[in-house]
Amino acid sequence: MCFINIPKINLLLFVLAYVLLFIPKLPAQELQLQHAKSYHENIAVTDYFVSEKLDGVRAYWDGNKLLSRNGLLISVPAWFIKGFPNFPLDGELWIGRGEFEQTVSIVSQLSSSPTNDIRWQKMRFMIFDLPEYNGDFTARVKAMKDLVRQVHSPYLQMIAQQKIQSRQHLQELLDDVVKNGGEGLMLHRANAIYVAGRNNNVLKLKPHFDAEAVVVAHLPGQGKFSGMLGSLLVENSEGIRFKVGTGFSNEQRLNPPQVGSIITYKYWGYTKTRVPRFASFLRQRKHF
Repeated sequence: MCFINIPKINLLLFVLAYVLLFIPKLPAQELQLQHAKSYHENIAVTDYFVSEKLDGVRAYWDGNKLLSRNGLLISVPAWFIKGFPNFPLDGELWIGRGEFEQTVSIVSQLSSSPTNDIRWQKMRFMIFDLPEYNGDFTARVKAMKDLVRQVHSPYLQMIAQQKIQSRQHLQELLDDVVKNGGEGLMLHRANAIYVAGRNNNVLKLKPHFDAEAVVVAHLPGQGKFSGMLGSLLVENSEGIRFKVGTGFSNEQRLNPPQVGSIITYKYWGYTKTRVPRFASFLRQRKHF
């Protein structure tokens, strides 16, 4: 009888681990982090530092342990955090461009004790801010540079920050990052202090691409979209099938593009398997 119950117990433990890892804590327990708004034209770009937007996992060092943005403990090897300071750091766990899936796989380990996973040797904690430092972002940039030099750890690095002179310079930086497989740019206001919440002190600038695909099937909606279109199953010119489930008006969900028709969708880069990221409906191609 005991032999029969063991798999059931293991299954329950697995489910519990999954729930604890992926369901965010209550808002009162979430970390008070600063979050970016989307870039807009009515700013003076010379007032900002610019850095690459990394496609990693947001993490927070509280001076003792590494936490996710929802306040969950991230299990890391003791050698990874050796020498980290006793004050907070805000940053991104990152392996490299195009390695988001692998980063998530490594970080998403549920444990109350340090892990011995050697894959952490690939990881870097790329810091971009000092939440409790008494000074504006210009001062914090200098402090972060000094910190990285003092700690001298291969696992603690700083995301490079630079000032720009014009919107044209900003566009050139964006084009270069995207061309080389990056996600976009982040802008930090030079004279701003760290303020929790979403605000204009930090802006994110991401390009989007558009392409065409053939509608293969209509997938039914659920909840508020019950009885309407949920998403389109489409196939692009590379023969890759994927779902497009956002960007539709209610009218379009009631009268979706026909199977066999061609739509234009926008997306932000690709996954490692060449599936367009965050595909969203733009329009149905018209035949003239």
